[in-house]
Amino acid sequence: MNQNIVHTKQGFYSKALTTFILLIISSLYTICFAQNTSLDTIPVLQRDTTSLVNDTTSVNPEKKSAGLGIDADVQYTAKDSIIMTMDGSRKVFLYGDAEVKYLDITLTAACIELDLDSSLTYAYGVEDSLGVASGLPVFTDKSGSYEMKTIKYNFESKKALIEHVVTEQGEGYVVSEFAKKAPDNSFSIKDGHYSTCDNHEHPHFYLNLTKAKVIPGKKTITGPAYLVIEDIPLPIGIPFAVIPNTSSYSSGIIMPSYGEESRRGLFLRDGGYYWAASDYFDLAVTGDLYANESWGLRGNSKYKLNYKFSGNFNFQYIVNVNSDKDLPDYSKSKDFSITWSHRQDSKANPYSTFSASVNFSSSSYDQNNVSSVININKLAQNTKRSSISYSRKFPKAPFNFSANILASQNTRDSTVSFTAPDLTLTMNRIFPFKNKNKVGSKEAWYEKISLSYTGNIKNSINTKERELGDKKFPQQWENGARHSIPLSLNLKLLKYFTLTPSLNYTERWYTKSITKEYDEDLGRVVVSDTTNGFNRVYDYSYSVSTSTKFYTFYTPWRKLFGNKVEKIRHVMTPSASMSFRPDFGQEKYGYYDWFEYYDPNQDSIIHHQYSKYEGSLYGTPGTGKSGSLGLSLGNTLEMKVKSGQDSTRTVKILESLNFSTSHNFLADSLKWSNVSMSGRTKIFGTNINFGATFDPYAYVYDSIARRPIKINTSAWKSQRKLAHMQSANLSFGLSFGSDKLKKWREKRNGVSTDETNEEEDTPQENDMSNPLDRLDQLPDAFANTRGTQETTITDDGYTKFEFPWNLSLNYSLRLANGDFDIENRTFKKRVTSSVNFSGDFSLTPKWKFSFSSGYSFDTKEISHTNLRVSRDLHCWGMSFNLVPVGRYKSYFFSINVNSSLLQDLKYDKRSSARDNPNF
Repeated sequence: MNQNIVHTKQGFYSKALTTFILLIISSLYTICFAQNTSLDTIPVLQRDTTSLVNDTTSVNPEKKSAGLGIDADVQYTAKDSIIMTMDGSRKVFLYGDAEVKYLDITLTAACIELDLDSSLTYAYGVEDSLGVASGLPVFTDKSGSYEMKTIKYNFESKKALIEHVVTEQGEGYVVSEFAKKAPDNSFSIKDGHYSTCDNHEHPHFYLNLTKAKVIPGKKTITGPAYLVIEDIPLPIGIPFAVIPNTSSYSSGIIMPSYGEESRRGLFLRDGGYYWAASDYFDLAVTGDLYANESWGLRGNSKYKLNYKFSGNFNFQYIVNVNSDKDLPDYSKSKDFSITWSHRQDSKANPYSTFSASVNFSSSSYDQNNVSSVININKLAQNTKRSSISYSRKFPKAPFNFSANILASQNTRDSTVSFTAPDLTLTMNRIFPFKNKNKVGSKEAWYEKISLSYTGNIKNSINTKERELGDKKFPQQWENGARHSIPLSLNLKLLKYFTLTPSLNYTERWYTKSITKEYDEDLGRVVVSDTTNGFNRVYDYSYSVSTSTKFYTFYTPWRKLFGNKVEKIRHVMTPSASMSFRPDFGQEKYGYYDWFEYYDPNQDSIIHHQYSKYEGSLYGTPGTGKSGSLGLSLGNTLEMKVKSGQDSTRTVKILESLNFSTSHNFLADSLKWSNVSMSGRTKIFGTNINFGATFDPYAYVYDSIARRPIKINTSAWKSQRKLAHMQSANLSFGLSFGSDKLKKWREKRNGVSTDETNEEEDTPQENDMSNPLDRLDQLPDAFANTRGTQETTITDDGYTKFEFPWNLSLNYSLRLANGDFDIENRTFKKRVTSSVNFSGDFSLTPKWKFSFSSGYSFDTKEISHTNLRVSRDLHCWGMSFNLVPVGRYKSYFFSINVNSSLLQDLKYDKRSSARDNPNF
């Protein structure tokens, strides 16, 4: 029976008591008799899960002085029943999913006792016959939500006495058998524990807090505490601690890790300070310190402005000391590294963009900064590139502008190529003769003439890393400007051919020219003088090209292919182009100069011609007339296969097979260029790439120059060979695993499979309190081991065994010219080949094994090998990395808490790759 009782003033009860009792005496007689009107006894009720009782008590603030402690509305509900006392003490008993709301406070539990006069409430849960508790109280206010076994709360003083409270603070949980809640929402606890494990009854580990105070949303302050693992106290304690509970990021000290290396000795590593400057950027400064006076310093900053830009900046400086000063093998190296990544939001500005990708370091930085976890990609990387770019579009004009700063670094020979600035102005293709007020659909041929423009200004230098700061600007830098204006026309010829005549004009501006002479002391030609000044260098060329497509269809031999293959289609795309360029080496252009000298080795007068702008940024116009014919042929091969009774599908046999060469009609000799071949296909899902270069001319050995030279005689005429293979390459990669095999079996058996959801492979942005952390999130070391397998039970009651695995294989082969065989007048071939493989497998949902290695067949050496084993230990993680062979032989074993807040709670055992121990 539903009851809805609204209490207002105390005088209401005295006037309406008799009427009220007569109305409900029949329904409450049994209950009142059972409890004998006792206020201290909890009545036994018959459960009614369908009833819902709501009661709102409004209190007159003026009555507060007369002993009334509540000065706001109290709302309470219960699904089972609500019992109220009739002696004027104003006690309410709520049963079954009870809920009490007062201001911003909400209390839910299976049973709640509410005393409106004394402002006290008592909440508790119920236990079943097996002793399992349900309906435990949950107290919620503005500071958070807390679960407990029982709670006694005073609405007036805002104090509470709690039994077995569980509260989530930051990334961890605070659990205490008894706690006192203060009016400021803080908790005072005794013999509680703090853990990041969500198993509150039996956590895998926790810090036992002898005495502590919890300030929700801010911090937990504790006195003496000690570590407990699997309910075993460890002799590891701390006199006091302050554990931050804030959900937002804050500044603080970064505790260093410690260890020992055989070469650099004891160390403190990665210690420093984190400064949470604002919601827009932060800064972390950390350092390393070693016993042998080696040290390192790092600075990392992230920044982000929503809908504008984001990025991060990292600077590192390390000093490595080897051996002792008095020993002959003593050395000291200084290395640095700068990385900067800046990304502009696409919504910021549709017409201008700014981006940066800087990766610059000293040439020996990657080798000297080897840590416990080896990144083979960085160690094998010989070239680093950096760029800072700005681009601007002009919406009402066909122009685009870009400005760049570029750097390229070869760590093998410490060569640096630096360009600043690199300015480019381009004009999109326009049709200057097109009639804007055209009548009819047919265009005149001259309306198809198109014009475009590209202008570039560049200043760059190519030097050694150690000499970069010594080069004077702009004298020792290469600088200049180039203007390129192509003019083209697109016409249809004989319906199936496309004819494209074009005129290309290029003009270069240089600020210096050179003069050469023969140095008799050195016995070679050297640059004798450099003349600064403005120099205008231009050239032009004409060309015409045409292309078309041929389609050929074949009916396969049925005895070999059966009826499943319907047709085979061969598509050929031939193209030809002719170009002409005048001789810009003539004296009237003034681009070239010459001198004569006597060469005692050849005992003759040598006429040496050279370009005044040799080695300049944009090159120089070529000498000699050039009239060349370019030929190319592209091929694709496909077949149409029946996939069902009424459906077919296209299978590519050969995705591409291309040949290209050229012939210079005006050259004195060696008119044919090398023939290039490249191709791509796919077999059983494996991409195969191949290519080769062929030389149509013969070679002889020059005994005076002591090297092979090409002669103007074809290889066929000299040696009955079509051409000499100069180089060849072959590479393919194969990846497969349990998921692919499963889909292949299902497809073979005719079982339809759902399409792969692309969103599953897209990393979702974590809901972090610090928005800066979203810029450069590091992957969880054990993310691939958690939740990758679901334990399922088969029909026979056994656990379904699954063994997920993946394997990838990459092979590369390259042939190149080696030593010259004088007798056979051909080059011996030098073969280099290598294979790399990697994979992973999981024996159980918690164990994951991964590996990567390779082998070089020409050097007969095993490449960098890395073995890894990881184990998900619920709130802990374990990993073991082993590099068993090679220069960076080492191992690294770690057991650590998964929570980033307790990242220093770990055990590490490692060997440094610097020590390279024999094991």
